[in-house]
Amino acid sequence: MKNSMTRIAAYICLAAALVSCEDFLTKTPSNRFSADDYFSNETRMRMFANGLIQGALPAFSTIAIGLDAYTDICATKNSTTLYLPGIYSADRAGGWTASDFSFLRRVNYMIENMPYGEDKVDPDIYAHYMGVARFWRAYRHWQLIKEYSDIPWLDHVVDKDEDMLYAPRDDREYVFHKLLEDIDYACTHCMTSQAYNVESRTVINAYIALALKAKMCLYEGSYRKYHRTNPASGKEWNGNYETADDLYAAAIDACRQLIGSGVFSLHTGNPMSAYSDLFLSEDIPSEEVIWSRQANEAMNIMHQTTLEYNSPTAAQKYSPTKELVSMYLNLDGTPVATDKVSVADEFTGRDYRLAQTVMGPGHTWLLNNGTVEAKAPNWTYVLTGYEFCKWNIEKQYCYTASRCNNSMPIIRYAEILLIYAEAMEETGQMDESVWESTVGAIRRRSGVTSIYPGSAAYKADPILTAYYNGDGIGKDVSNTMLEIRRERVTELCMEWNNRHDDLYRWAEGPIIARRYQGRGWRGIWVTQAEANNGISFNYFDYTVGQASNTARNYPVAKTGADLTWSLSEGNYGYLVYNYALEWSEKMYTYPISTKALTLNPGLGQNYGW
Repeated sequence: MKNSMTRIAAYICLAAALVSCEDFLTKTPSNRFSADDYFSNETRMRMFANGLIQGALPAFSTIAIGLDAYTDICATKNSTTLYLPGIYSADRAGGWTASDFSFLRRVNYMIENMPYGEDKVDPDIYAHYMGVARFWRAYRHWQLIKEYSDIPWLDHVVDKDEDMLYAPRDDREYVFHKLLEDIDYACTHCMTSQAYNVESRTVINAYIALALKAKMCLYEGSYRKYHRTNPASGKEWNGNYETADDLYAAAIDACRQLIGSGVFSLHTGNPMSAYSDLFLSEDIPSEEVIWSRQANEAMNIMHQTTLEYNSPTAAQKYSPTKELVSMYLNLDGTPVATDKVSVADEFTGRDYRLAQTVMGPGHTWLLNNGTVEAKAPNWTYVLTGYEFCKWNIEKQYCYTASRCNNSMPIIRYAEILLIYAEAMEETGQMDESVWESTVGAIRRRSGVTSIYPGSAAYKADPILTAYYNGDGIGKDVSNTMLEIRRERVTELCMEWNNRHDDLYRWAEGPIIARRYQGRGWRGIWVTQAEANNGISFNYFDYTVGQASNTARNYPVAKTGADLTWSLSEGNYGYLVYNYALEWSEKMYTYPISTKALTLNPGLGQNYGW
């Protein structure tokens, strides 16, 4: 796809709209304009709605790194304080401030005051923008539910943002019921015509509302299934509103509407590059991307994701783990027989997404002098011997400052297929035809043979089975569900907190602290010969050795102390970046901060904190 003058003009108009409404969106609205005059035509409704996009669209770094960085699939230089042993508490907690709720005040202002313009615009236009506002109200409440579980349902304008801090908390099930009403309204009344389903996939429409509904309902349905209690109270779910099965059904319905629309499909092509197309282009593959954050070099809408992934100082040295790499199947659809394979060999015959996510042999980049050469892993910011390449524009120029112009999908059609597959499996409706049209289709896109877990050809993966079922943490997950979980990792990793949210909703939080025997993040397998002689990989020699030898890439201290490396078998084995973490059930929510409780004792503290 190429940029057209029409598309550039549309971006300029959108940017102008966002800037023009910024001031009044951050002030008390009644001090800036009269609502009965302001919402008098579609242009003004659109301006306010575009301002909501500016205020709530996930940041580039949230989409491409986010909370997935602090899970089992990614090692970091330092972990988030929530998981550090004996550190996090209500006294250390932030959040629950006026800024956490101010966006809802803007949304509610639009919802309460749009009726002034109801008789001045076409009824369908009016209903569309009311749907957009209610979409954002549902979206923000859902984000807060994921952090705190029980939260206030805020559906009216207050005088000041700070007034919302005095609102009492409502039960999670009631709040989700109310936000479901909002998202249903958006799904029904938001437009789907080309004027609203723009190529950049940023402006809210019915398709985006349906995708968010599917995502929210799967999250909440599985949360209710796998968690016996509401984590805010420690009490069993009251069941006064939607049940887990109701929510699975709602997710299925939203997915069927999207699938049946015929508007979206998987982006296909060369299986060795089709996946990367989704993450490395300014012009996103709009046949698959439902919702996105658009970058544009001509308008200087850029970000620094490549720098954050490839810097010893700018970020957290984000590094793939063996747990991530082991999830990828062989091209024939079978799991790997062992993960004790040299990094120089383990990409051979594997799912093509692996080399489009983790840097493998033959990976290249463009130098500033115009030459292309093999890209070597840089041990100054690679903790595990593996290096991410997903989201990275492999140009030396992009390794400094905000020079990345790749747009970012927030929700893709592939995720909708996976939501549909999971909800169908959880409700006992999975069969081979559903499998082949969802997980099977995604695997075939990446060159992997699809094998239905219910068929005679399927062989269970002992590595995957042990990962979720082998230590008492798992919930006796079926083979089909295990394969769907595998697919969610290999297809959606490092995308808008998907892995983090999956572990939380499945009640698999202990995996975050467990990692490799509780010691730390597990990386490449180093054979005895490689430990002695080094590993040749893309013209770069990995070497390991004693800590006293500073010339070594990975000095093995053998002490097991945090921030040191060791080899799992002493002088060979998995390269382990040692970093102790802890997990307890209370961590499924954040605590209400001491400051917030002092201001409003009626909030009550979350269970266990």
